[in-house]
Amino acid sequence: VSTQSTGLLQSHDTFTEAMLIFIVITFLSSVLSLDNGLTLTPPMGWMDWERFRCNVDCQNDPNNCIGEKLFRDMADRLVADGYSAVGYKYVDIDDCWLSHSRDSSGQLVANQAAFPSGIKALSDYIHSRGLLFGMYEDIGTYTCGGYPGSEGYFETDAKTFASWGVDALKLDGCYYSEINYQAGYTNFSVALNETGRPIMFSCSWPAYISDDQRALYYPYMAKICNIWRNWDDIDDSYSSMASIANYWGSHSAVLASVAKPGSFNDADQLIIGNSGLNPDESRTQMAIWSIIASPLLMSNDLRNIPTWAKDILQNKEVIAVNQDPLGRQGVRVSGSAGTTQVWTRLLADSSYAVALWNDTPNTSDITLDLKFVSGCAAVRDLFNHNDLGVFKTSFTSSSVPSHGTVM
Repeated sequence: VSTQSTGLLQSHDTFTEAMLIFIVITFLSSVLSLDNGLTLTPPMGWMDWERFRCNVDCQNDPNNCIGEKLFRDMADRLVADGYSAVGYKYVDIDDCWLSHSRDSSGQLVANQAAFPSGIKALSDYIHSRGLLFGMYEDIGTYTCGGYPGSEGYFETDAKTFASWGVDALKLDGCYYSEINYQAGYTNFSVALNETGRPIMFSCSWPAYISDDQRALYYPYMAKICNIWRNWDDIDDSYSSMASIANYWGSHSAVLASVAKPGSFNDADQLIIGNSGLNPDESRTQMAIWSIIASPLLMSNDLRNIPTWAKDILQNKEVIAVNQDPLGRQGVRVSGSAGTTQVWTRLLADSSYAVALWNDTPNTSDITLDLKFVSGCAAVRDLFNHNDLGVFKTSFTSSSVPSHGTVM
């Protein structure tokens, strides 16, 4: 079921064969492990998908279509407006950048109307700004948007991305057989390794399988992927964001067990600065995403963003929690969806980051029991940048606004 000389795995069509593959892969982990030295902390940057979707109408909407102008504009804003200085480095293209067919030699081709200068020129421009360049493909026959997928072209496409100077690749999971995900993502990981270029590998495999399968495969995913999308795509609303956060809360143990430097669970994009979250709800997303060590990939229009949203996104104290070098994912320790909740994360200096989230429709007090730190702690408010004092036994944050979070 394997070829050790190339590290490639073959696809199979029965559950029994899939389990045999899983056993063989376990023994070959030293051969197949992704070896790029990347994502020692969660990646930070900007991605187009949630805000701009699959807008390919560059003739009538040149400023907002999936084209080189949009990505050059966002690279410029990352640098000029201070985002790159606090860690946001990746500029990532999601779906809908491709032409509808490959060229005569089987190479991927960008939409020429949207990317008239070519992908390599865009990559060079982003690198000239001191940033990193990310792209998207799909493991199946088509991307989710219906463009050419990578099935049958893994090595070819990996070499193409490397030749374009790509620094990150998101590989989606549409139009592919579920039983072949393990072999497919493994083979693409090997193909990326063999290019010799460090390319951060984002896998969408777990988003396409059931919870029990995810729990089984997470330890293996951590060997071949740098980050992986676990669950639903985020939409521009509090309900969507909260459902993702609560999924992380109810699956805290299994998700935290596999997160570490080099491999992180991805809760999807930050929607702060769009129309779906108010300031309190935006602080909640920033806080929870930092507690759970999720990548911080903004999907918004940096050319037109409220000052309050920029301040939340560039909060250095909260970002420091997300980027803590211990790489320990935080967990929900009390509460559930629709209630007040307490989340904690152990940091490298042995302190704890804590998020007190009010997931109710009303203003509420939230109390933190300090037993986990021997009953006494100095408390600092990371959003307001002030020390609150030393507390014994417990700490209560009064009047936490509906959908808001104190961190």
